[in-house]
Amino acid sequence: MTPIERARPVAETPLSHPQVDRAFIGRLVRAFYAKVRRDARLGPIFARVIAGDWEPHLEKMTEFWCSVILKTASYNGRPVPAHLKLKEVKEEDFAIWLGLFAETARELCVPEVAAVFVDRAERIAKSLQLAMFFHLPRMLDRQAAVTAVNREEP
Repeated sequence: MTPIERARPVAETPLSHPQVDRAFIGRLVRAFYAKVRRDARLGPIFARVIAGDWEPHLEKMTEFWCSVILKTASYNGRPVPAHLKLKEVKEEDFAIWLGLFAETARELCVPEVAAVFVDRAERIAKSLQLAMFFHLPRMLDRQAAVTAVNREEP
């Protein structure tokens, strides 16, 4: 095995468990979003973004989770741009989202399956948080400004 082959990350494999299929993932998605809709913080945000019929969003999220868990490649959305539009979402809202998701997964799944769903949800949340809220510390901005000024001096 070459050094490049050793360094290459191992691709996730589909979760193979008799409990988990598209129908199950659809139930989990619907149970989760029922909790989101009742949540005092997240509910109003989603209500403004998803006005009216929730079924298209629930189907899209079912496809998303089928792609994440079963590796179906059936989801063709772009989560980062969609979330970047949500200006009222705060970084701490992800803890609420993750808490509700973990609670739902633990209610509906056997422990080892819940652990897979929660692990992947945590990684997705971290990725979205980085895309939405990552900012270089101000100190780096100051250092860059000082460096630029120093280059201009004779």
